Amino acid sequence: MSESTDGSRGVQDAFRGARVVVTGAGGGIGAALARRFAAEGASVVVNDIDAGRAQAVADGIGGVAVPGDASAIVARARDALGGGVDVYCANAGLASPGDAFAEEEVWAAAWDVNVMAHVRAARALLPEWLERGSGRFVSTVSAAGLLTMVGAAPYSVSKHGAYAFAEWLSLTYRHRGLKVHAICPQGVRTDMLTAAGSAGELVLAPTAIEPEDVADALLDGIAEDRFLILPHPEVARYYQARAGDPDRWLAGMNRVQRSWEDG
Repeated sequence: MSESTDGSRGVQDAFRGARVVVTGAGGGIGAALARRFAAEGASVVVNDIDAGRAQAVADGIGGVAVPGDASAIVARARDALGGGVDVYCANAGLASPGDAFAEEEVWAAAWDVNVMAHVRAARALLPEWLERGSGRFVSTVSAAGLLTMVGAAPYSVSKHGAYAFAEWLSLTYRHRGLKVHAICPQGVRTDMLTAAGSAGELVLAPTAIEPEDVADALLDGIAEDRFLILPHPEVARYYQARAGDPDRWLAGMNRVQRSWEDG
């Protein structure tokens, strides 16, 4: 893979011939990422738990479908790409509604898909990347991982974990050639937004964007060598407000919670 930090030359120089894996790519953000990387000249493995959806996306971009649990596909994806992976997009996610009283199984599933799948992928990929001094890990986190989403405790907590793991990867290995990017959109017009129910309609739907907008934001962020990718620029202000005055921010979010309850 030929890297370039010159944005004027476009991202094509960076990804022409790159070997890319996108998990959860049967639709939504994952499918948009797979299509965008393929358009940039990459060889793409399309992963999804739904084999039919993975194959449909792969057929449309000239990629290879590797269906199954995102936690355990690195070896098969590496083989499908001819022996290596240059970019791994940990995009598969589980929208887990529920509050503090959600069943243990709901919490465990959210943690397994939204955090541990990233850990397992990194564990499998790091030896190869550190040996050669290059690799790129993309984590689809969500703004919920920076802020917190009303009505979705397992999702919000696990997405905070995903963001923390991406940060840890970057601060630990960036001097050894590892590039890490955390994508943190708010509402995106996907099945996951629909699954968010009334809370999603209240908080996310009004400013929801298309999956392709997220892919564009990622490629722009890569060209600028940014860790934090914010497809909704206003999230930066919210994040600063949260850090600068947590009590004021929490009071504001509690008003949103009450509005949701009264709705």
